[in-house]
Amino acid sequence: MSDGSFFEGGHHAHPVIEVANDLKTATGLPNVAYTDRDFWLFERDHVLGRTWAALSFSSEVCGSGVTVPIMFMDLPLFMVRDAEGCIRVFHNVCSHRGMQLVCETSQAGLMIRCPYHRWGYDLSGQLKATPNIGGMGIHEIAGFDCREHALREVRSAEYLGMVFINLSGEACPIENLLAPITERWQALAGHDFSERLVNDPGDFGTLELRVNCNYKLAVENYCESYHLPSIHPGLNSYSPLAQHYNLIVDEVASGQGTHTYDLERSEGPPLPTFPNWDGERLKTGEYLSLYPNVLLGLQADHFFAIILTSVAPDQTRERLQFFYAGANALDDETLQRRRSLHGAWSQVFSEDISVVEGMQRGRGSSAFNGGIFSPVMDGPTHHFHQWFAKGYQ
Repeated sequence: MSDGSFFEGGHHAHPVIEVANDLKTATGLPNVAYTDRDFWLFERDHVLGRTWAALSFSSEVCGSGVTVPIMFMDLPLFMVRDAEGCIRVFHNVCSHRGMQLVCETSQAGLMIRCPYHRWGYDLSGQLKATPNIGGMGIHEIAGFDCREHALREVRSAEYLGMVFINLSGEACPIENLLAPITERWQALAGHDFSERLVNDPGDFGTLELRVNCNYKLAVENYCESYHLPSIHPGLNSYSPLAQHYNLIVDEVASGQGTHTYDLERSEGPPLPTFPNWDGERLKTGEYLSLYPNVLLGLQADHFFAIILTSVAPDQTRERLQFFYAGANALDDETLQRRRSLHGAWSQVFSEDISVVEGMQRGRGSSAFNGGIFSPVMDGPTHHFHQWFAKGYQ
């Protein structure tokens, strides 16, 4: 950030923040990165928008013709599964008068109708119907070409049970971006682990939290294990800080791992493990913050993903979905174990709420503006700050 500004053209200029320094001398992102609405919107378009950001879980769009409205940092979008079964994402606005097309999750069938004047679009976003455009009962008009007024589509991709979007349309293929993670975990869990993932559709397959903080604080907190003894004493009792290690995976993710994930700790009969999991590392668990807004966890008997939906600069919706190693992991006899896992993780993530909300309140203090890093414990968090700061260059 050599120009001393976080914004192009010098808008909202701030002093140079030494994020790019080495770990011992670096400072973190300034308070404005967590509190300012203009900064938040700029970040949507110029940082998150240039890469792949998670929007939703694939399972939320359950069949052909199902439309699901969703906001992405104040940008109205909707998802639809087309006739070929692929999820597509569009700007949620009619090309006629800017009316929101999709107001609630519904079955549109073969035509998405605007509730205002009933203009209709097919599942690929093409404008197909313009009722009464030329007067009552006249549905066509000379010089008006429907092909020029299709919905604006957002580049999207499905991966690891999630729907990702790239607003700029210029990012590399998502498979290339995530290759460092998938290759790492294929070496741990087998080359077919991502293909075997089955989400749990029951009561213990999801979890949702709403927290009063900037989503980046949730990412930072997940990156590190430094807080285990003070914030997660229960977890630290069987997976202690001393058994954790830092992780930095190429340019795309950072986090932590443990050598002591206990497969036997939860109640009920055990869950099946990934069949090709490294037998020497059955107690390994790895937890990565996939930049910019996904938290991932992989253990020998389950996988989870958390999508951080940024509602406002100081509000975040956390949605978690559990996945298991094949459909047989969802049998009735595993219900007790899945219920127990859900309860254990619910407790851990709930314990983090006071931390991230406390850090958000702290970002309102003039006595703090970036902070410092522990050279031993905060490497993953510093890596995330460096990744983020590059978006402002």
